[in-house]
Amino acid sequence: MKELTLSTMLAVFEEVFGMGLFWAMVIMAIIGLFAFLLIVMKERKLESARFLRSEIIGLAGGFLAIWFVQAITSSGYSDIGGPVDLIILLLIWLAGAIGTVMTAYILQGLWGAAKKT
Repeated sequence: MKELTLSTMLAVFEEVFGMGLFWAMVIMAIIGLFAFLLIVMKERKLESARFLRSEIIGLAGGFLAIWFVQAITSSGYSDIGGPVDLIILLLIWLAGAIGTVMTAYILQGLWGAAKKT
């Protein structure tokens, strides 16, 4: 692999996760992003207490993301061989944490809106 292109990255992710799971995760991420933006635009602010609770929940979400990737791939922790592998592991944790923070914020926002009515 001489060049790192978008099509190469898509092929790698489809190979790792499988085509169905990968595209389902992409669609869920897009829907989650729009739901997060809708809640923030509706309230016109980020509610700090809700965001703090979401960040605490997000810590666990990062570790769940690492567990998820380890569970669906054939590699294990003993296969970590170098700095790039550790960077990928950190990026997986970060993506899981960010996704969990957004999901927790969305759910708390929806629950709070339903509670008010």
